[in-house]
Amino acid sequence: MPRPRVHDLEHLLDAAEQMAVESGPAAVTVRALSEATSVSNGAIYHAFGSRAGLMGRVWLRAAQRFLDVQRAAVDDASTAGFSSEAAVEAVVAAADSPAEFLLRQPVSGRFLLTVSRQELLGSGEISEDLAGEMRRLDRVLVELFADLARSVFDRADREAVTVIRDCVVELPTALLLHGRRTPDPAVRRRLAAAVRAVLAVPLPPARDTTPTTTN
Repeated sequence: MPRPRVHDLEHLLDAAEQMAVESGPAAVTVRALSEATSVSNGAIYHAFGSRAGLMGRVWLRAAQRFLDVQRAAVDDASTAGFSSEAAVEAVVAAADSPAEFLLRQPVSGRFLLTVSRQELLGSGEISEDLAGEMRRLDRVLVELFADLARSVFDRADREAVTVIRDCVVELPTALLLHGRRTPDPAVRRRLAAAVRAVLAVPLPPARDTTPTTTN
């Protein structure tokens, strides 16, 4: 059976993503996707291996899109120079990226809030190659956290990277994504103020040089 063409694959991913957001992840079945796209069940299985493989590919694409938006925001903020203020604003930009992503690409953004990566990886139905690609994004995030820590604190030990992670992951989760609400300007301003306040607190002396990892 021939593999669907690249544009057909994108169409399948788009349709599955929309279906998960509108009706919940359980609504995304190979049969439902086939009916929605007029692509045969066999072609879908040939392209993705399983339903879990399909959902994993949708998740990976959405996550990569988010990381691209986040990295671009950090790079734009960093163009202001190498001052401490520019370094702080780069962290603010990274923290604000979930809000920006939800506004730019609402379907992909809501998919990431709806579908758990851990559940996908824990299903045992995803190929090792796909699971490895999904886990690889952890390293991308850790590298970003370490880069930001060096810019702000001139160090990238566990303590420094943990503070950056709190700013970029924990604060946005609490302020922007709690209840999966659409972020508004006031909430984004509060987040920016919270990030700046956290970064203004001096770090204790470094105890080790091992960056923390994501969950």
